[in-house]
Amino acid sequence: MNHRRLILLLVPLLLAAAGCTATAEEPAGPAPATRAERPSPFADCAPLTVAPASATPSPPGKAGDPLPDLTLNCFTGGAPVRLREVKGPAVLNVWASWCPPCRKELPAFQRLSERADGRFQVIGVNSRDSRGGAQSIGEDFGVGFPMLVDQGDAFERALERSAFPLTVLVGADGRIRHIEGTGALDDARLATLVRTHLGVTV
Repeated sequence: MNHRRLILLLVPLLLAAAGCTATAEEPAGPAPATRAERPSPFADCAPLTVAPASATPSPPGKAGDPLPDLTLNCFTGGAPVRLREVKGPAVLNVWASWCPPCRKELPAFQRLSERADGRFQVIGVNSRDSRGGAQSIGEDFGVGFPMLVDQGDAFERALERSAFPLTVLVGADGRIRHIEGTGALDDARLATLVRTHLGVTV
């Protein structure tokens, strides 16, 4: 009888212990640990709503629509960014890690961001992608400019575009000056677009 009473007392304790162990082990899974070991290669998005230090007025020409009234998360975390509060001049590159032309042109955008010298911003919009895929491409290609995340394709739909990659040039007035969707861009083509639509020579 004592033996049976002891078992009845031990069973709830064993079940409780098993529950606590399972709960304690869940947060220590591989995904959070991997994320902690691999800091984001991309820059913070907070400066996107501050005008570039050496920004110049947009060249004369027909100004387009403002950026879509969307709010996107930053890859590195922090406060979400409302696109209409992004300060131009800016070059936005919409891309995904599974898109070969996107991968081909990303190094040219990184070089463009290094040559911007405070005159305009280069901003990535990672669309319809996985966090791991974007992280890996950023690391592999040394991409360090700020990265917004469009988990669906809200930005493209708002622009009435569906192809990747997509480049959007925004003037100092915050209005879209040009949308380029002709395929992978190289350094020379990017320089021409920036000179023509933003009035900046790189």
